[in-house]
Amino acid sequence: MSIGPSRDSSTILKGVFLFRAKPAGGKEITDSYELQFTVPYAFPRAIPIVKEIGHKIPRDGKHHVNQDDTLCLGSPLRLMQKISEKPSLVGFSEKCLVPYLYAVSNKLQNGGGFAFSELAHGEPGIIVDYLDLLGLKKREQVINALKLLGVKRRIANKKPCPCECGQRLGRCSFHRKLNSYRNITPRSWFRTHATNIGAGM
Repeated sequence: MSIGPSRDSSTILKGVFLFRAKPAGGKEITDSYELQFTVPYAFPRAIPIVKEIGHKIPRDGKHHVNQDDTLCLGSPLRLMQKISEKPSLVGFSEKCLVPYLYAVSNKLQNGGGFAFSELAHGEPGIIVDYLDLLGLKKREQVINALKLLGVKRRIANKKPCPCECGQRLGRCSFHRKLNSYRNITPRSWFRTHATNIGAGM
């Protein structure tokens, strides 16, 4: 891939992305796609945007390609968590991009559904994934958790816990769950996300 011109502080990479993957119990697949990466200046504390520019992936609503040709790789917080585990473009590619491309190639070559679980687009899918990530039960709890991640820890700990146990966050074990996400991206990201949770997927 080569570096392309950018109108802002992000880095643009364009070219053919070749991969080979074999998940446990799955078939090995080797394939390639023509992609464009927009890597934000804040990466790895911000999510790269990937477009499939070769139109190899059908735009039929069944392959998780958004209307602007960006790939729907997963819920934002899930992606941030994966990036934090290996904070490099290689890590992003291995943990976020290749599983998606494998699922698409497997679907195109062998039919059937995605090899891995699928989420609905927009807020419904994001909420479902965050309920799982955070171990919560209701949308309102998820929004409250994101809002608390958007403020300083000492302030958040004085607020009611999003799990609705009746205690302050600092007295509930749930604070450990939230704290595990505090270092993966700035507080401002959580504040913005809490007010527009359906964006980015």
